[in-house]
Amino acid sequence: MLIRLAGGHVVDPANGRDGVGDIWIRDSRIIEAPHGETPDEVFDVSGKIVMAGAIDIHSHIAGGNVNTARLLLPENHRAHVARPAETPLSTAGWSTFETGCRYAAMGFTTVIEPAVPTHTALHSHLELADIPIVDKGILTVVGEDDFLLNLLREGGNRTAIADYLASALAQTKGLGIKSINPGGSVAFADNARTYDLDDTVPFYGVTSRQITEALQQGVMDIGIAHPLHLHTNNLGIGGNVDTALRTLQAANGKPLHLAHLQFYAYGKEGKRGFSSAAAQLAAAVNTTPNVTIDVGSVMFRQTVTISCDVIRQFASVGTAKPRKSVIFDGEVNGAGVVPYLYKAESFYNAIQWAAGLELFLLITNPAQVFFTTDHPNGAPYTTYPDLFALIMSRDLRNKWLADIPKEAAELTTLASIAREYTFSEIATMTRVAPAKLLGLKDRGHLTPGALADVAVYDDDPADRARAFRHAHLVFKDGDLVVRDGQITHYRTGRALTARPAYDSNIDRRLSRYYDEVYGLSRDLFKVPEHAIGVDHAFEEVACQG
Repeated sequence: MLIRLAGGHVVDPANGRDGVGDIWIRDSRIIEAPHGETPDEVFDVSGKIVMAGAIDIHSHIAGGNVNTARLLLPENHRAHVARPAETPLSTAGWSTFETGCRYAAMGFTTVIEPAVPTHTALHSHLELADIPIVDKGILTVVGEDDFLLNLLREGGNRTAIADYLASALAQTKGLGIKSINPGGSVAFADNARTYDLDDTVPFYGVTSRQITEALQQGVMDIGIAHPLHLHTNNLGIGGNVDTALRTLQAANGKPLHLAHLQFYAYGKEGKRGFSSAAAQLAAAVNTTPNVTIDVGSVMFRQTVTISCDVIRQFASVGTAKPRKSVIFDGEVNGAGVVPYLYKAESFYNAIQWAAGLELFLLITNPAQVFFTTDHPNGAPYTTYPDLFALIMSRDLRNKWLADIPKEAAELTTLASIAREYTFSEIATMTRVAPAKLLGLKDRGHLTPGALADVAVYDDDPADRARAFRHAHLVFKDGDLVVRDGQITHYRTGRALTARPAYDSNIDRRLSRYYDEVYGLSRDLFKVPEHAIGVDHAFEEVACQG
């Protein structure tokens, strides 16, 4: 099948394209313009924006915490209840099927679930496999597990830690390594209610900093593309910018990815002891090129917070709306599920909303900052079009600013920021940079040979949100899957996985450990190739070494 997208405004920063031109697709790949061939189908996209399919590196769309939230909030997906639009759990279909459809309608073709503990990976993959159209991957959660902490207590054998991480990826079919408040769940189980970067993990005698450094080095040693994906300490607390700044320094020039940085962008200015410190934090990111971040932006609406940061979630129970929550302690990681309503009239929520936008606008390199709301924690991913519109229009931001408390607005720098994102910067942040960060060389760009993941948008300066919410056309692997925001074709997405080489002696050690500690075979927790039940479901991503 030969397809020509004719006369669109092609925005492809990876290849320096930002102007009118054609895109050619043969079967599942982008190709050079052929000579003397008549296309089977031509789409006139003149006056429209043409980009590669978008990539979301951090969105909680499957797994135990997500399903606990569904069970906790049945009122948000009962057919007979008048439901608010655009909540993360509006219908039962959001469980899996609608997730892929809604992402595809916005032009997204790859989504990463960023927090899957090793023992729940099989269920997570099975659930992800039911999400149509988009390709998916998981980040494997480590940093709280007894086996790893014992390795560190015994001296932190670098080779053994690297082998352990590679084995964990093989067990879970993961794409990268995630750590969540490293050591925090162990501290919580020992009745700690605060936990900082240099606090010691009870019983094991190592600090969160030491765990982070060991994991950071281990990820480098196994040669996967994505650096350690870190949810650091003291999320959501006034004055926690100090923690974020110390974590940036602790990276010591090595690659590190800091998750949902907005939740660490808080100072203590003002009479309430809570202010935006996003400008200070953005300045530090701008001088730390080895670190990438995603924003985790807040938007004003009902949502539900889900996290394995059990200390933070326990502290949030009193703010739950509706007033119910789930906190549980578990082997490897605890977790919490707390519903939350972000309101424009709330001083604290207004600061959070502004801080996220400040990070987007003040971090100068769009390849260093990634577009997320930490779905559903800051807002559901269906708010992405509104966020795109906000970072592309100062006038629109000022309209929203007028609706938040004056006291909050005065404790941010947002009103003074004139920057407006261009389409090229949007494409860098949501296409080129995520593909590079994850090691996905075949997407994020429109180079001949790349996957034919293509999104076409109306160019409507008066309503950017509408344009990004309902893509004009979306192709996945050369298949037309969306036309004017409506799904036209369903297909099965891939599961993306990294498989670095390692010494299999670690598997024998782990097998003995599982027999002795759990009385169970470690094989019970492995994700087998046949589990998904789809031909070629897993696609291996090349490692660097």
